[in-house]
Amino acid sequence: MARTELPASIDALQELVLQQQTLLDTKQITIERQAERIALLEEWKRLITSQRFGSRSEKIPPEQGRLFNEAELEADHDEDGEPNAAEIEVPAHTRRPRGRRPLPDFLPVEEHLHDLPEADKVCGHDPAHRLVEIGRESSDQLKFIPATVAIVRHIRPKYACPTCKEGVRIAPMPKLPIPKSLATPSLLAHVATSKYVDALPLYRQEKIFARLGVDLGRGTLARWMVQMGELVEPLVERIVFEIRSGSFVQADETPFQVLKEPGKSAQSQSYLWVLRGGVREHPLLYYAYDPTRSAEVPKRLLRGFQGFLQTDGYEGYTALGAEPGIVHVGCWAHTRRKFDEALRGQGKVKKKGSRRTAKESRARQALSQIQAMYQIEREMQGASIEERFRVRQERTKPLMEKLRVWLDASIDTVPPQSLTGKAMHYMHRQWPKLMRVLDDGRILLDTNLVENAIRPFVVGRKNWLFADTVAGARASANLYGLIETAKANAIEPGRYLAHLFEVLPAITSADQLDALLPQNLDRESLRSC
Repeated sequence: MARTELPASIDALQELVLQQQTLLDTKQITIERQAERIALLEEWKRLITSQRFGSRSEKIPPEQGRLFNEAELEADHDEDGEPNAAEIEVPAHTRRPRGRRPLPDFLPVEEHLHDLPEADKVCGHDPAHRLVEIGRESSDQLKFIPATVAIVRHIRPKYACPTCKEGVRIAPMPKLPIPKSLATPSLLAHVATSKYVDALPLYRQEKIFARLGVDLGRGTLARWMVQMGELVEPLVERIVFEIRSGSFVQADETPFQVLKEPGKSAQSQSYLWVLRGGVREHPLLYYAYDPTRSAEVPKRLLRGFQGFLQTDGYEGYTALGAEPGIVHVGCWAHTRRKFDEALRGQGKVKKKGSRRTAKESRARQALSQIQAMYQIEREMQGASIEERFRVRQERTKPLMEKLRVWLDASIDTVPPQSLTGKAMHYMHRQWPKLMRVLDDGRILLDTNLVENAIRPFVVGRKNWLFADTVAGARASANLYGLIETAKANAIEPGRYLAHLFEVLPAITSADQLDALLPQNLDRESLRSC
């Protein structure tokens, strides 16, 4: 091995040492960056593994709810470190009753009498004594009647004068939801409910009808869907008008692929936008299709609205939040989700003193405080708007202020590219909007309700995958809005649609249209549908 000749002079030797030290410093910086990069990738790997194989719940155990009160927690222990026996409480729990669930009382009953033969109705000790009935035992079973189809034939006698032989008279046909179609309101409601509630694509429904002996092609079914969407358009417009007239709206959006979108490839993404408004007892949902995710879309959908608008952190809503009369409110569930992802990315808890303990405790601390706010909300279920506002000022506001102090003290101690750092910076950016939940008792802590309204669409999309045309996408939006509005108001969607398709063709006034809104609906009229 060849030996490196040392420089002859002191200055040259010092220059060589300086070069070697610079090289070592550069390599050390590279090693540190690579180690940080590896740590971040391992964190993401643990998060992805947890999302794929672990529990999806963001809830944390109740015993973690006091991580910000370590001093108080320690004070609750005696000198031996054991909890004070007199202060141990066992939380109450409820248990679902065992046994068969009761059958609904509105189902028809088919009775079968199982009686003794007449010859057996005599006393076993004295045949001269006849037995008398002293009571009855009954047991219920549930019978399934397969779906059936029937032909509704409209017969209209014709009348004419036998002498004049002019002026034939005939009774008018009843107004149909789809003119010159063989579809009745009940059939249309069944097709729409099967697709948008049960997530049955039209090609599967085509096969189901074929098993019943009816040839209904998916092209016919698709045409019906578009015509149904057009039929309910006036009611849908009435719903969005009511939402805009309110003072609190939640908004969200999700991708929606449309194959035949003018000017776009079949693989490009369009979007389904959702608004949720109305009063708490009678929520209203409006779905709208749009080819873009532009900020101009929610501006157009909420034109004329003034009040509280609650959304997730998507920047497309920011411009709308700057409109006069609109107060933009953030979502605590999305903030909680960021810290939950950070906790999942850290993997299993290590022993105290390990390198991940500090960062892990920060994610847990944030989750603990947010969970405490949600506990307060659960305790206020059913409370009035005024009561909700009062309790939030007394109990929730101090928790938020404490969380803000913690965030300011912690945000610079965590790498911003780590999951915990991202969660902290997300909460920091959203903080002015998150604090808005204290402004009014009508505001909810999160946008979960509008997300829950979008979820059936997302589940259905996994089955039918896409819409073929823009007209089909708009029809889907209209029908989804009515169905989810019915469900939010505890109305069976199939019966609701059947009722709408029955009466909408004969609607002639705005008052008649308003009577079909969930809060005004005569629910007795649904029993015959």
